[in-house]
Amino acid sequence: MLEYLKGVGTSIKDNETPGLDCAVVKTKFPGIYNISTTDFFYPSIDDPYVQGKIAACNVLSDMYAMGVVDIDTMLMILGVSVDMEPKAMDYITQELIRGFNDQARVAVTNVTGGQTVRNPWPMIGGVACSTCREDEDFIRPVHGQVGDVLVLTKPLGTQLAVNMFEWMRTAAKYNRVKDIITVDEIVAAYKMAMCSMSYLNLDASKLMWKYHAHGCTDVTGFGMLGHSDNLAKEQENEVDLVIHTLPIIKGMIKVERHLNDNWKLFYGRSAETSGGLLIMMTPEDAAKYIEEYKQISGHDAWIVGEVVEGTRRGIDRKSTRLNSSHDQIS
Repeated sequence: MLEYLKGVGTSIKDNETPGLDCAVVKTKFPGIYNISTTDFFYPSIDDPYVQGKIAACNVLSDMYAMGVVDIDTMLMILGVSVDMEPKAMDYITQELIRGFNDQARVAVTNVTGGQTVRNPWPMIGGVACSTCREDEDFIRPVHGQVGDVLVLTKPLGTQLAVNMFEWMRTAAKYNRVKDIITVDEIVAAYKMAMCSMSYLNLDASKLMWKYHAHGCTDVTGFGMLGHSDNLAKEQENEVDLVIHTLPIIKGMIKVERHLNDNWKLFYGRSAETSGGLLIMMTPEDAAKYIEEYKQISGHDAWIVGEVVEGTRRGIDRKSTRLNSSHDQIS
């Protein structure tokens, strides 16, 4: 996408402030900003209701990455597939809408409008926005300090997990992996990916305030390394973000090794959908954050890297780690 912006010039006006995951725009009221984000994509799983929930999570995640937990409103972007049979089209469209709306209510906000188009493929996403005060309602992702650690709140490998599930429907593709992973393992990874992608980053964002986060991004389309690199470039201090551990959905390590790093998962470059928050904080705060996050959400979080002196880059260092619930590699 960035290559298409070359030569276009900047659209930043005096009342606008570049953000990382969201647009941060000054309002006419001193100290008051409008924070907004937009995102949409094609379905990646076969349950339209859960896909609607995932889409809402993915939209809201950018807001949560900036510590914005009170969302004023959401808009929905919907593509109705004209290539489906009418009954299938009606059912899938209704379920996408229902899932998106239900997840918005879990986030304690409402969908107040949007836009629907007819499209060859189904599509779902939206816009989220909130009016915020500096340092009270949002956290700028720029305050990383040498000695901080990086906490990740969701496992990686969602793209590979959903693709393996899809491969089971095509003999030629499934034959490439059938000798190294069972159907039950693929289904378990797929279910874990769906659970992860459809879980809001709301609790993770609320705890950022309690444990004094110095900045954050969410891990989505650019992969772990791409997003850490983007976050590093935003820092006020001359620091690097060093990634040393990649928590990966169980079973996906052996698949990726067998496929000769086809998804670039071990390099932190595999795209994620509705991924976790990557947060900079002190080691002491990180330990408390991880413990309370587990208590509140029932989900694990991990220390996956550190902030060191440098020149504002994201860097990966290789090592291998395993635990009972997720394979971990970096």
